[in-house]
Amino acid sequence: MYAKTAVPSARLLVGAAALVCTLFAGNVVAKDVTVAIQVSTRGLDLSQPADAQTFYTRLQNAAWVACTRGNRVNLRPVDNLQGCYEQALGGAIRSAKTPTLTRIYLATHTLRDAEKHGIEVPAQLAAK
Repeated sequence: MYAKTAVPSARLLVGAAALVCTLFAGNVVAKDVTVAIQVSTRGLDLSQPADAQTFYTRLQNAAWVACTRGNRVNLRPVDNLQGCYEQALGGAIRSAKTPTLTRIYLATHTLRDAEKHGIEVPAQLAAK
């Protein structure tokens, strides 16, 4: 007896919730959206320069995709593509916390760039 009344009540509740969400969805405005792409280190030893370079290239590609094709879910394209790319790449290098990747990053970026993105630079690299 209770099972029969519970099912229609649950359906009614879900239907009502869907209707309320639909009515208020137009009033919601997203301010900041983060596009995250996981990049695999599978099969790579990041202490080895060749493997670190392979991983760095993967990070560069992921940063590019996040900033250019991250609009697959109807996101507005970024205003500053280069800034977005540099922020995404810098954030990835900061998160990796790997001296070999930091060295590769610093081959094309300045210490100021690294500082701007919160990348910890080992003392021996900072001295160069």
